[in-house]
Amino acid sequence: MYSWIWRHLPGGAPLKALQATILFLAVVALLFFVVFPWIEPHLPFNDVTVD
Repeated sequence: MYSWIWRHLPGGAPLKALQATILFLAVVALLFFVVFPWIEPHLPFNDVTVD
């Protein structure tokens, strides 16, 4: 998968590395700001009781 992304990014190696980093950060931001808040109410970790 990573080689497929690397082959399809335009430019030389430094530009590809920069674009891959930006792409990675965009995916991480999407997970933290959209996916994880959406899935959090469905996880069973909210019902924790400490005695």
